[in-house]
Parts: sequence; C-alpha cells; structure tokens
Amino acid sequence: MFFKLYTLGCKVNQYETEYLREGLLRLGYIESSEGDVADVVFLNTCAVTAESEAKGRKLVRRLIRENRGAEVIVFGCSARRDSSQFNQIEGITSVATDIEWAANFLKNRGLRELPLGITSFSGRHRAYVKVQDGCRVGCSYCIIPKVRSVLRSRSVDDILSEIYCLASNGYCEIVLTGIHLGHYGADLIESGLVDVNGCRNLSNLVERTIKVEGNFRLRLSSLEASEVSDDLINLMLNNSVKICPHLHLPMQSGSDEVLTRMRRRLTSGEYISRCERLLSLFDRLALTTDVIVGFPGETDIQFEKTCEMIRRLCFSKVHIFRYSPRRGTEAASFKDKIPPRITLDRVQYLSEIAEKLRIDYAKSFIGKQVSVLFETSQTGTTDRYLQVKTTSKHETGKLENIVIQKTQNDILLGE
Repeated sequence: MFFKLYTLGCKVNQYETEYLREGLLRLGYIESSEGDVADVVFLNTCAVTAESEAKGRKLVRRLIRENRGAEVIVFGCSARRDSSQFNQIEGITSVATDIEWAANFLKNRGLRELPLGITSFSGRHRAYVKVQDGCRVGCSYCIIPKVRSVLRSRSVDDILSEIYCLASNGYCEIVLTGIHLGHYGADLIESGLVDVNGCRNLSNLVERTIKVEGNFRLRLSSLEASEVSDDLINLMLNNSVKICPHLHLPMQSGSDEVLTRMRRRLTSGEYISRCERLLSLFDRLALTTDVIVGFPGETDIQFEKTCEMIRRLCFSKVHIFRYSPRRGTEAASFKDKIPPRITLDRVQYLSEIAEKLRIDYAKSFIGKQVSVLFETSQTGTTDRYLQVKTTSKHETGKLENIVIQKTQNDILLGE
C-alpha cells in the first residue's frame, strides 16, 4: 500500500502528520515518491484563516486529480471546523472530524501497538515535539479554541523518551510546541495527575528536557508574554547554550482599544514592560512576534500605535497577518470592517518597518561567533533564528560555530 501525506498550517499540524507517518510505516505502508500515484492520500488542513481553508480545498482537488482511484482522507482543523466544505467535493473518501481519528484509523488498519511518539521528522533537520493540545483563552478573532478546546498535556516520560530518540537519531534541534504551549500542565493539575507526571508547568518540563542525553539545542515555540515565568527566564539564562535565546511572544496590536476588542489578556503597557525586561536580561535576545492588521474598527491612530510599539521593542522578526473573519468567532460579527486596500497598505508599511529592524538586528552579529544548524551544506539557522550562508561546506543536520563577517540584508555571511 502506497501513501502520501500533505500538511497545511502550524507546527502542531506538522507533528501530527509525522505521527501518522510513523504509524503507517509500522503497518508496512510505503511512502510514494513525488510524482508517483498513491493508494491513499492524506491532507492535514488548517483553519486559522479563510485563505488557509481555501488553500486546503484547492489542494485536495489537485490531489484527487493526480491520484485517480486513491482513497483521499481529509483531517485537521479545517475538517473539524466545517466538514461540509469537503464533503461536497467529489473524490474525497472521508473527512475526519474526531481529534483522535489518527489513532483509531491506525488501529482499524491493523496496527496493534500505537506509537508513543515519533522517531524522525521527514525532510527536516529540526524536529517538532508536540507536548500539549487545546486552548481556552478565547481571543475574539480565533477559531482554534472551537476546534481544539480540550486541554491535553502529554506525559513527561513520553516526551523525554521521544526527545531522546530524536536526538539519538541525529536531530540537533528540538522544538517544543503546542496549541497553547504555556498551558502545559494545566490539565494535569486539574485532574490531580501531577505527581504521576512529574511536571507542573512548562518550566518544569524544560528543566527535565535539557537534561536528556544528546547533542541538541532546545527551542520554544509561541508563548504568551504573561507565561514567560521567572523560573523559565532563569533556566534560559543559566543554560544559554542548550536553550535557544529566542522567544516568540504574540503582540497582535499596540492599541489598547484594539486589544480589548480582541480579548487579549495584556495591555500594551504590560506587554512592553515584560518584553523590555527580557531584552535587558539577555544578550541580543531574538524577540519575535505576531501582529494582526486590519482588525475591525482599527483606526489610523490605533495602527500607528502598533508601529510605534514595534519600533520601540526592535523585534528581530514580525509575522504580519491580515485580519481574516472566522465564522463562529465573536469578531466575525463586528462592524466597521477595514477595506482590503487600506489593510494591504498598512501591511506594506509595517513590513518595511519590520524588515529594517531585522536587518539592523542581523548587523549586530558581525564579528560574532554564532551556533548554526546546517540545513544544506552551505546554509543554516542560528540559535536566534537568523539565516546563515557560508562559502565553505558543512555537514547537514549538524551544529557548528561560525564567525560572521558581514550581512546581506537580513542574512548572515560567515565562516
């Protein structure tokens, strides 16, 4: 039986696809090469924006054309949010709406012992490890709590075993990820399983993770600024080689009025205070963020507050998203929609600010030695998530120290 896997969306989606791949290979299935026809095709979908959902529908139609007669199975957040958008597409065999569907599918196909984790990460030199699922925060624009509402934290023993296996298999960077990573352990505390699990929260998990044997560095995916505890800060400061000095803290807006309508937990002042403290504690901390542009009712003045906040905090990278109304969220009913042309102009303006900040950040590493994970023989990524190019060749998938000689826009050039 030949199979193909396709993934749209976040690191959690990519991990869940890898878990499915692990199970299929244990069943004796064979992954088809690009261009070959498969017997069964899986598409893991994303629902975070209308654009990502449209991309999923377009992709599945192409997969049906390219794999005539194959089983086509659609799963993931978009399938759970609204299965009808896929049920009406001729050629789809099934649309999985159960979050546990992969385990049930593998069992029904004859797999007696389900994987407790993954042993590899296809096509990548860094491995994502999902430690948590579910979100309860309920930002007014976000559909994800509707499709992933139940908090689930994995057993620390399973996580550590998986990381040890990945490190033993040559992965030199491990990324801890979750739907709401900062909520790791919350459900365990509620259910009284903390003593069995051994971890109360994310900082406990990080402390255990960095003790796992192996030559790897640890990176944390997205966190809320309010979830960067003193314990976590101290762990990062005291283990600066092992834990990447990189924090991704979604900001979304610099306007308190907009943040209130978004139902965000921190005011702009609280967010700034936390970020400035972090920037003062770490040497050239890679501070990255998310921003939503064109949220309903966003005025020119409110947008300029976002720009001012980004300039003030000197983010090393800003991920800019155009607001996308999601049916089923509070914000979808908000009035004062921003015209697309104005949103696009604001995105362009903000992108120029963010690009200059990233270039300036890159220049601060000229003459410095940086740790690089090589993804090709001459390109790689630093612990602070900057891209590096070298003229000499290096072993892919390995960590090496490189001295930066100059920059090319936001790319570091070194030997």
